[in-house]
Amino acid sequence: MTGADARPGPGHPALTGDCPFTVDRPIMRQRWERLTFLHWGFDPAAVQRLLPDGLTVETRDGAAWVGLVPFFMRVATPDGRRVPWVSNFCETNVRTYVRDEAGRSGIWFFSLDAARLGAVLVARGGPYRLPYFWSAMRLGQRGQEMAYLTQRRWPRPAPATSRVQVAIGDAIPADEVSELEHFLTARWRLFSVTAGRPSSARAGHARWPLHRATARLVDDQLIAAAGLPVPTSPPLVHWSPGVDVAIGRPEK
Repeated sequence: MTGADARPGPGHPALTGDCPFTVDRPIMRQRWERLTFLHWGFDPAAVQRLLPDGLTVETRDGAAWVGLVPFFMRVATPDGRRVPWVSNFCETNVRTYVRDEAGRSGIWFFSLDAARLGAVLVARGGPYRLPYFWSAMRLGQRGQEMAYLTQRRWPRPAPATSRVQVAIGDAIPADEVSELEHFLTARWRLFSVTAGRPSSARAGHARWPLHRATARLVDDQLIAAAGLPVPTSPPLVHWSPGVDVAIGRPEK
């Protein structure tokens, strides 16, 4: 890995959509595609109480932001090899944005639902110790309309479901992406807890190609299942055709 994470200056740091480092020796490669970002602003205290020691919720425009992110995942080895069917599956995550004690920004996942039991077992028991759930999932696209369905199966407690339908709008020119949009999407590090201590890994990829989007239907129980209040306002919505991602090894 080369480069360094962007560090904050006084107040909010200037945000861009460009990754500040490269992942030269990834532990795996992924493709995140047909992805929808749905975001709601929350009281920072409601989010902070769910975070482990060592992580502090980041705020923007006075709010802590929680995202519901359904998409299609393709997983490959570091040299790009995939196993048909096993390596390709739907996923939905519930996430927020945090900073660690070293000042590094990243994502904290409250939950990740995936449609492949094998992937869930590997992720829960592997070096990242991420809170994956096995779910029945569907993703459909008809023209500029996307539909996602998640029905959680395991582990208990269950069930929890999520149904999302969005209309894809125009592409956002790169020079018109706002700082809030960068804050919500341009994230290059994931955090987890290993042996009671926060750990992290880098996720390097090209700038997100973002589209404006509108939620036609949001019927979700995954956010509440994570211990958060049920959102009462419409989400801020973006869609992307996807990016190729290099995932780094866990870092203490």
